[in-house]
Amino acid sequence: MNLVTSYLGFALRNPLIASSSPNNADLDQLRRLDDAGVGAVVLPSLFQEQLEAQSDAYEAILAASADSSPEAQSYLPPLDTGPYGLGPERYLDLVRRAKDALSVPVIASLNGSSNAGWTHYGSLLQEAGAAAIELNIYHVPVDIQVSGQQIEQSYLDVLAAVRAAVTIPVAVKLPPYFSSIGHMAAQLVDAGADGLVIFNRFMQPDIDLVRLELSSELQLSRPDEMRLPLLWTALLAGRVDASLAASSGVDSADHIVKYLLAGADAVMATAALLRHGPGHVRTLLAGLREWLEIREIESLDRIRGQLSWARAPGKDSYGRANYLHLIETWTAAHRGMSYQ
Repeated sequence: MNLVTSYLGFALRNPLIASSSPNNADLDQLRRLDDAGVGAVVLPSLFQEQLEAQSDAYEAILAASADSSPEAQSYLPPLDTGPYGLGPERYLDLVRRAKDALSVPVIASLNGSSNAGWTHYGSLLQEAGAAAIELNIYHVPVDIQVSGQQIEQSYLDVLAAVRAAVTIPVAVKLPPYFSSIGHMAAQLVDAGADGLVIFNRFMQPDIDLVRLELSSELQLSRPDEMRLPLLWTALLAGRVDASLAASSGVDSADHIVKYLLAGADAVMATAALLRHGPGHVRTLLAGLREWLEIREIESLDRIRGQLSWARAPGKDSYGRANYLHLIETWTAAHRGMSYQ
């Protein structure tokens, strides 16, 4: 059975990608994912704030020692703190070691909201051996004076900055909040994105009613969250000239199959691997093979995009007409129910 898929120009042994996760900062964890059979790995994000902090710190140290001898600069301390314990230099080292240790593509991830520092660092990631770069652009528009057009342009600017610095593939992790997701996706592809990840999952605060304060506890994704990325994977498949990776809600092989039917080239999993460990990759792939074998399907190409908008015989299923049909069907089925 052939599970090989193409993503960002790479022939992956299967469509399952271990997406960006805190655990992926550990080389042993990455080896276990590789041994379990994952198609590719995405390293945890390196944050723009880390790059800026390193630059500011070095400038301050250099300014303070401007009147010292040149040899004094050799005493500069390593600036290597940040999320997951990975600063910029350690991140580059992780890329190098992972590239040498793994048999699958290693994709680096950059997280930020502007193009500051990314041009230079993108080239360093390429030199370190990253197979590709995923732009995890995280921008919550808290300034109500910023227009939708400005937000969209900021994404295009970040992409342009990185694209100009590297020759390796670049993917953009999209949020689901653009007013016209399809148009923005097309713009990013025209601007040089080799792939799109659908979707970025922004953290959303809750309110603690005891302490009367915001609570930002991290919540892992659940299977019921896959409906929106499933919809837009189906709407974009075959209509943009870029690889599509579906993300969110993957916990079983059935979820992988659904994303493939919608048109995904690859399917990303984070929460399931955090909950169940790297060995869950084997469970997911075994389930995928079983689903295909029962139906005597020998290749993923036979099912990929079969239920996408581009190939759907009746496109009403994705539009307003189906919404009206669902409301009428529910109303008819539940007419006369008592709500005592």
